[in-house]
Amino acid sequence: MFRVNRQTDYAVRVVLALAKKAPGTRVSTSKIGHEMLIPPALLQRIVAELAGGGFIETQAGRDGGITLARPPNQITLLQVVEHFEGTILLSECVLREGDCPFELKCPVNCQWIRLRDLLRNEMGRVTFEQLVEDSKLIEAGLMRTASPQAAS
Repeated sequence: MFRVNRQTDYAVRVVLALAKKAPGTRVSTSKIGHEMLIPPALLQRIVAELAGGGFIETQAGRDGGITLARPPNQITLLQVVEHFEGTILLSECVLREGDCPFELKCPVNCQWIRLRDLLRNEMGRVTFEQLVEDSKLIEAGLMRTASPQAAS
């Protein structure tokens, strides 16, 4: 089962929280952690990984904090997820070409590839600017989020 791990979910929350701020706004890491309910034990590691990936910039010191390294419309959900998870795969059989003796004649292999590409393309279209706009609609009651039952 493809499932985004907790650390990746927290990383998405950090980027979203920063995307909601005015451009260039620097926010303390602890404030983001508190706002996004991220345990302090994981927060420093996630911030370091996001900085290393070029998603955020950090500044130490009294007036320090974190800010987005790029505008929210230039950061996609796919970029953040794959930075933390690696390339999205739905099945081991499409991991490396030539690994499966049936791949050239297997209808399932073709479907795994098609579905993987659909998921990656959709996630690549979702920018953090769009997520900020969706958040505003949700808060205004104009958009509903998917319920856990609907996903089952």
